[in-house]
Formats: sequence, C-alpha cells, structure tokens
Amino acid sequence: MSIKEALQERILVIDGAMGTMIQRHKLSEEDYRGTRFANWHSDVKGNNDLLCITQPAIVTGIHLEYLEAGADIIETNTFSSTSIAMADYDMQELAYELNVAAAKCVRDAIQQYKEKNPNSTEKYIAGAIGPLNKTLSLSPDVNNPGYRAVTFDEVVIAYTEQIRGLVDGGVDLILVETIFDTLNAKAAIFAIKEYFRKIGQPELPIMISGTITDASGRTLSGQTLEAFYTSVAHAKPLSVGLNCALGAQEMRAHIEELSQIATCYTSAYPNAGLPNAMGEYDEASHQTAHFIEEWAKNKFVNIVGGCCGTTPDHIKHMADNVRSIQPRKLPIVDKTI
Repeated sequence: MSIKEALQERILVIDGAMGTMIQRHKLSEEDYRGTRFANWHSDVKGNNDLLCITQPAIVTGIHLEYLEAGADIIETNTFSSTSIAMADYDMQELAYELNVAAAKCVRDAIQQYKEKNPNSTEKYIAGAIGPLNKTLSLSPDVNNPGYRAVTFDEVVIAYTEQIRGLVDGGVDLILVETIFDTLNAKAAIFAIKEYFRKIGQPELPIMISGTITDASGRTLSGQTLEAFYTSVAHAKPLSVGLNCALGAQEMRAHIEELSQIATCYTSAYPNAGLPNAMGEYDEASHQTAHFIEEWAKNKFVNIVGGCCGTTPDHIKHMADNVRSIQPRKLPIVDKTI
C-alpha cells in the first residue's frame, strides 16, 4: 500500500527524537570515531549522523524501538548530512555516503521488525533533510545585514547531493523538516524537483514541516504560518506540518490554523513540552499523547509523532491513542476559482 493510500484510511505515526535516544547510550569520542575515524584530526563527538557509519547497530536499534512502539514512518538519521553542515567536522566529503548509510539503517530495522511481525502494516522510510546551519534569509553579521554566509546555488548543490544519497539508499519519501528559513526550504524543494527531472524518474512524495519559533506565531525568518504555507504549496507536497521549538500545548493553535488552510495532508510532531532550566524535557508520554489525541479527534492532523525529548514511550502512547480515530479528510478544492 502506498503512503497516499494509507493516509486515506488512518492517521499515520512518525517516529520520535533521535538525539534523545542517542544520548541514552552515553557515547564517548572514541565511540563516535569508531575504527575508521580513530585518527581524525578534529573532535567528532556530537556528530550524530556519523553514527550511521561508525555505529550502525545503535542507529538501527533506535529505529527498531520506534517501529515496535507503533511508528509507521521512520526518519533517516540525516538531519545534518549535507556538505555544508558536515563542514563543522571537516567531513564534507562524507555527505553522500552518510545518506546512503542512514537509509540502510532504516531498511535493516524495518526488515528486522517485519521478520518478527510478518502481518504488520506497511512501513515507510522518510529521507530527512534538515534546515542547515547557514541561512539564506538572515545575516550572521549584525553589522552587515546584507551579508549571507551561503548562496542559494550552494544550498541547492548541497541538498542535491543529500537527495541523491537518500534516493540511492532507498527512501520512500523526502521530508524537509524543522524549517525556520523558508528560503532554505525552497532551495531544498528546487533541488528535489530538479533531481528527479534530470534522472527522469517519478518524484517521491514530499513532506514539509516548518517551525514556529515562539509565541509570535512566526518562523525565525519572520513568516506567519499562512505565509509559510503559501510559500511552499507550489511543491504540491504530500503533507505540510509543524515540528520542534514548541510543545504540543503551545503548538495547538497553529496546528488548528494549518488544518483549515492546507489543501494537502497535515502533520505535527511537537517536542515533549518546553525544555526546563537544564535544557531537558519533562513532559510525560501520556501528557503529550493526550494533546495529540485531542487534535486527532478535532480532525486537525493526518500524521503525528514527536520531536525533541520524545521517546518510543511517547510514540507508543500516541499510536495507541489515535489508532481508532478517523483521519482528517482533504478539503475539496474548487479548481474553477
């Protein structure tokens, strides 16, 4: 069953936080390096995407935990797997390899899950594309507001390499997520469209997920939710949604608004509440799931899951709570207008 067919029947569940789960392993610098990068010239601890190469069993194990919790969609561990982001570790040349390896980790997890659960519903691999550590809309120099640390063409090139790796790795869809700068996202969308046009293959479904950064209801680059949606609707995405920055309680009004303006499916994967003074997330799994269940009953969402601070326990509670709830129906659009 295709993901489009599945979305017509039920609310799908996307997985939870990868970073939160990696932190539980308390990995050392040596663990991150593995054998291959034992003598690398700079520190690599914190480069979670690198673990797809150096510790694939750990990454696969985390994916498997989310599958067992009830997730339908598993994201690749590729939030920073672009040449631009990997430059922080002087590992630009690994970008393509990282994406291929990350997709394999998810494929291996799904295979292990299906061996244990041969009658399970279809599972989908989402190739995760993060927002980059450089922005096209904002200057990093307060004394030079017109300066940009990167160009649109450079961003497109970096995203194209990532997309090629994800597609070669066997993902089922592309997820452009945690968007705080819509111009970066538009570069990703352009890269996706151009890549599939050039290789002459049908385009994979695209999920788009933005980030409302605070109570203003705007992205970091200043767009309202409606403006953000209008800016990316041309991509004809499978879904548009929100993730990160806010907990479910703070995100509710924005998800309700999105459900009323989006002509595609909607997604939401909030943090486990807001971080405490130590930067940790305290919201219990049943609390997060309660908010998600209320959204589902009000027909706000088609895809739900978790972002920072969420765990397989959060995803299990969400999956259990939305299982019997009918999904939001796509609005009927009058194409004569």
